[in-house]
Amino acid sequence: MSMERRRSVELMQRSRKIFPGGVNSPVRSFRSVGGEPVVFAQGQGKHLTDVDGNSYVDFCGSWGPLILGYSHPAVLAAVQKQALRALTFGAPSEEEVLLAEKIQEWMPGIEMMRFVSSGTEATMSAIRAARAATGRDKFVKFEGCYHGHSDCLLVKAGSGLATLGQASSAGVPEGCVADTITGVFNSIAGIKDIFSRWGQEIAAVIVEPMAANMGLVLPEKGFLEALRALCSQHGSVLIFDEVMTGFRVAKGGAAEAFAVEPDLWTFGKIVGGGLPAAAYGGKKSVMEHVAPLGRAYQAGTLSGNPLAMAAGLATLREMEACGAFERLEATGQGLDRCVERHLASHIKAGRLAYVRKASFFCFFFGAARLPTHFNEVTACDMNLFNKVYHRWLEHGIYMGPSGYEVGFLSTQHGSDDLERLVCVVAESL
Repeated sequence: MSMERRRSVELMQRSRKIFPGGVNSPVRSFRSVGGEPVVFAQGQGKHLTDVDGNSYVDFCGSWGPLILGYSHPAVLAAVQKQALRALTFGAPSEEEVLLAEKIQEWMPGIEMMRFVSSGTEATMSAIRAARAATGRDKFVKFEGCYHGHSDCLLVKAGSGLATLGQASSAGVPEGCVADTITGVFNSIAGIKDIFSRWGQEIAAVIVEPMAANMGLVLPEKGFLEALRALCSQHGSVLIFDEVMTGFRVAKGGAAEAFAVEPDLWTFGKIVGGGLPAAAYGGKKSVMEHVAPLGRAYQAGTLSGNPLAMAAGLATLREMEACGAFERLEATGQGLDRCVERHLASHIKAGRLAYVRKASFFCFFFGAARLPTHFNEVTACDMNLFNKVYHRWLEHGIYMGPSGYEVGFLSTQHGSDDLERLVCVVAESL
C-alpha cells in the first residue's frame, strides 16, 4: 500500500518556519522515527483522516485520553451544550463540582482535589503541596518515568542506584534540580538506599505506578509496596502519577489495580475527555496546605474550565454506561491471542517482547525479555521499531511516533484492527 502525503509535507514545511521543529510538542516532529509527520484533519471513532484524505486505524488516541474513540456522540453533546452557555468563567461552576464528585466516587481515597490544565501543572503542584505539608525539600523520581516538563523534574540519572540532580534539559539551572533524587524503577534495593541516605529530608516520592513513558514497564512484585512502606516510615508523601493510568487501568486507577494507595494522585488525559484538563488530589492533610487554605500557592485562569469539565464528566459517565473496562479487557485479550498466533516464534527466539496491561500495550523490538527499568528499554532495537512504524503507517495504522511510547486500546477497536496491527509486525520481522 502506498499513501500520498503531499499536503502533510507542504504543511510541515510551512510549520517549520513558525514553530521550533515545526511542532508544538517534540515527539510530533518524527525526529525519533524519521520521515515526515502526518498532519491530521479529522477523527471519528477509531479512525483518523489526514489532510491528504488517507485513513488510519488509530492506536494513539491523542496519547491516551480518547478511551471512547474520536468524536464520541455523548462527549460532543456535552461539550456543545456547555459551549452555548459559556466557554470559560474563570470562576466556580457546577461542572467542576460534578466531575470532582464523580472522581471521588471512583477513587474514594481522594479526600480533596484541585483541577489544573495540564499534567505538568498537576505533578508540579502535587510536589509543591507535599513539600509544604512536610517542610522538606528533596523528592525522589525514577529514571524513565516522565512527569511533565517543569524544571525540577527534567532530571537524568547518573551512575549508581541513586543520584542527586543533574539537569537533562538546557535552560534548567543546577539549583532547580539540586533537591531531585533519581532512582531506578523496580529497584527495591535502590529506593531503600535512597531513604537510608536522605530519608529525613525527603518530602515525596513521585512514580508512574505503571511506567508508560519508556514503553510499558510494569512494577515488579513488592516495588510499589516498598515505596508505600518507606514513605509511611519516614513521613514522606507518596505520589502516584496517574496522568496516563488514571481511569484507564481500572475504575480506581493503578492504586486499585496494584492494591497500593498513595497519599496524592495526579491525573490528566481522560479526566478532560479530550480537552486540556488535569487534576491533583488525595489526603486532606496534604491538600489543605494548598492556597487559599494554606501557603502552597497554585492558580490558573482556565483551571476547572467548564468545557473540559463537561467533556471529562461525559466520558466517565459513558464509560460506566457501556461497561468500558470489561469491553477493553476483552479487546486486550483478543490482542494477546493475535500476538500468540502471529508472533510467538519471534518472542521465543528473543527478537521481540510484548506486554499488555488493561488497555495499554507495547512491543519491545530486539528484546529477549521484558525490560524492567529504563536502561533495559534503551538497549532495545529502536531502529527496528522505526522501520516497523513506517510499515504501520503504510498499512493505515497510526501509533505514537516513538519506540518509548505505548499503544492504547479504545472501546472502538475490533478484532480486524488487532489482526492488522499484529500482522504488520509479523511481516516486518
